[in-house]
Amino acid sequence: MGKGWRRLLAVMVAVAALAAGCGDDGESSSGGSGGCGGSDTITVPTDCGTIQEAVDAADEGALILVEPGVYEEAVDVATDDLTIRGLDRNEVVLEGNFELENGIRIVEADGVVVENLTAQNYTRNGVFWTGVDGYRGSYLTTIRNGDYGVYAFGSVNGVLEHSYASGSPDAGFYIGQCFPCNALIDNVVSEWNGLGYSGTNSGGDLTIVNSVFRNNKAGIVPNSGSYEGCAPERETTIVGNYVHDNDNAEIDGIEAAVLATGNGILITGGIDNVIERNRVERHPIAGIALVPFPEDDPIAPIPEEFPTDCVEDAVAAPAEEVPDETIYWPASGNQVVDNVVTDSDEWDLVLITLDSDPLGNCFAGNEAAVTSPADISETLPCEGAQQSYEPDIGRFLELVDAVQEPTGDYRDADLPDPGPQENMPDAADAPAEPAGAPRTVDVAAITVPAAG
Repeated sequence: MGKGWRRLLAVMVAVAALAAGCGDDGESSSGGSGGCGGSDTITVPTDCGTIQEAVDAADEGALILVEPGVYEEAVDVATDDLTIRGLDRNEVVLEGNFELENGIRIVEADGVVVENLTAQNYTRNGVFWTGVDGYRGSYLTTIRNGDYGVYAFGSVNGVLEHSYASGSPDAGFYIGQCFPCNALIDNVVSEWNGLGYSGTNSGGDLTIVNSVFRNNKAGIVPNSGSYEGCAPERETTIVGNYVHDNDNAEIDGIEAAVLATGNGILITGGIDNVIERNRVERHPIAGIALVPFPEDDPIAPIPEEFPTDCVEDAVAAPAEEVPDETIYWPASGNQVVDNVVTDSDEWDLVLITLDSDPLGNCFAGNEAAVTSPADISETLPCEGAQQSYEPDIGRFLELVDAVQEPTGDYRDADLPDPGPQENMPDAADAPAEPAGAPRTVDVAAITVPAAG
């Protein structure tokens, strides 16, 4: 979409917002004035009655400060380099009332920052970037949203940090359809979601560090599939996370989350990922598992060559090339090193392939009790010759088949109270900094986190 189309979209959004936000007397339904803006900093509701009015009035690079209150609106952003910041993360609440789709949706607007606020009870997503170059979500709380908590799709150069997500049937945090993504997830907590983290066909300078994934159906689940572009998932670095007790039967979940239930870190059809120095505890099936992903209704074959620079790949293949049977995305070339994995009911570490070829997956230096194959580091070392082995695929499928479908609805889940969440320092005074490439993290300095 070119700049001309973006400007047209911005105009359409502005017109729609004015129509929805003003009563017969021309006043905003939130009590603000109809005209606002004209400043590098806009305060809601003092200057503009709603967040949407402020967004529509803002020039590129503006800072929008949102005062404490409940904002029953769905905000669309189409202006580059805006910063939308709550003055109190716990008291600036975007409320969807299970009627509105997205708390804040950023569509092809580069460099947009959303920080220090809460988005809850939306039918789709809490905060959502799509088709952007440069994004940052900091000090966000997302609760009980119908798809994802914090969601970046077809986007590059991003940071999701110091944030909390719970109660989404899909994933608390998601980065998908990008390579190289050049993205960072750092210091987040994801609980009581279908998946703590999901990433379809993402990777390449994508790093997940220093975070907690607990009490979801499954913890960290990168995956491949033809239903989105940029396949396959690959080259994600997962280091220094605490992943525990992901087997939650009390929450709603999409089908993929149900099938993944009971696993801590589950690489499904992913390639060349690094899983290192994580602490993974108390999972009924596996602490860390590398498995193929069967796609029953593919819309394209597994590509013979993987894209080296991909954000907006065409998804559909010509009809004559669409497979008419299940395809299997293999997990290959993954490195599982120096993790501490304990108290798994079936396996601490497991590799599943379709035959005896380990496909270059390797294991080294892990603290683990029960593994498949047994003596996994000796059988599948990261240095030296690997041996063939017999994958325990029958037992794995038996355990997956035994998983029970969830009951209830995400809107009714009795979620834990997260308590007051950490506020962004100096929210009222810190200057706006449009998003760009993520900061560099010294991954080598990250150690295995302590047990909770």
